[in-house]
Amino acid sequence: MSVRNIDTGASTARYARGWHCLGLAETFRDGQPHAIEAFGTKLVVWAGQDGKLHALDGYCRHMGADLTQGTVKGDSIACPFHDWRWGGNGKCTGIPYAKRVPLRARSRGWPTSEQNGQLFVWNDPQGNPPIAEQAIPEIPGVNTEQWSDWIWDQRVISGSNCREVIDNVADVAHFFYVHHAFPTQFSNIFSGHTATQYLRSKARPDYMKDPKKAEGSTLRSEATYFGPSYMVNWLWPALNGNEIECVLINCHYPITEDSFMLQWGLAAKGFPGMEPEHIQILAQKLHKNFGDGFLQDVEIWENKTKIDNPLLCEEDGPVYQLRRWYEQFYVDVEDISEEMTNRFEFEVDTTRANEVWEAEVAENLALRAEREKAEA
Repeated sequence: MSVRNIDTGASTARYARGWHCLGLAETFRDGQPHAIEAFGTKLVVWAGQDGKLHALDGYCRHMGADLTQGTVKGDSIACPFHDWRWGGNGKCTGIPYAKRVPLRARSRGWPTSEQNGQLFVWNDPQGNPPIAEQAIPEIPGVNTEQWSDWIWDQRVISGSNCREVIDNVADVAHFFYVHHAFPTQFSNIFSGHTATQYLRSKARPDYMKDPKKAEGSTLRSEATYFGPSYMVNWLWPALNGNEIECVLINCHYPITEDSFMLQWGLAAKGFPGMEPEHIQILAQKLHKNFGDGFLQDVEIWENKTKIDNPLLCEEDGPVYQLRRWYEQFYVDVEDISEEMTNRFEFEVDTTRANEVWEAEVAENLALRAEREKAEA
């Protein structure tokens, strides 16, 4: 029989078209320039005197100095080398020692947007302006008294491409083996520039200190990618029917072809009458819990190989269809096909998986009971 070889695909330095989240907006409003390594280059991000956030290519077009080492002056960033001033639109706004600004004194300004208390930059290899229909949606309720503040974290992932994150949208089985959850229902809808995952799961008693507490411990999840890199994940963890509502942001931006900045943030809704400080404590606990899940994925991503021809079984989910949807962000706008954006729905039949997983959990619990009896 022939051996199936892994196809790692062709190397490409192209970065996805769309909005990319750089983090919480307020972290950039300290009056200082901020360096962001992204899209194979360096960006400088700062807040102008009017409070508006700007993003610009990080190197001065005069003689190549690093603008992230410069100074914010008014609404412009001033170069540390010769004090050339640059606005967020890429135009040189002034040269203190010169009579006039050269007509060709233009750099690359990156379109910015603020939504949900977060800062986004628009990337398009063709240089086109942002697509109105792909604007980041507002998350209802967040930033009100009923909700906690965002709790935010980030980590550089080396030796891996952004696509590894996206594959998880269609991958039901990894929830059991990597995250130690027990999926009972799983489906996907891909349409236009959005890709959604619907998941229902229950706790695995064989991974709990007290297996009895697994009874009634469930999770509902609705996670949607808006574009190539920003996921809004509504989560309803429940214990004995008492649900908590929270929203998890899963986002990233590419640093190089084989590295990216993974970010995740969580906000939680408090129960009626709950004090703000207690809502914040609740959010911190949930953030740690779901953050641990991200780190479980990280260990896989940093040690696996890129694979363009994954060998799948029927219960693996629509991985190839998801990749076809994702491809729309890596081709020119005129090359986007209907296959990439047409609505596609798929529900994984978890019957066989649930039977096998129930047996594995039961076996693990029996082995634990024998071990504890022997130790006693």
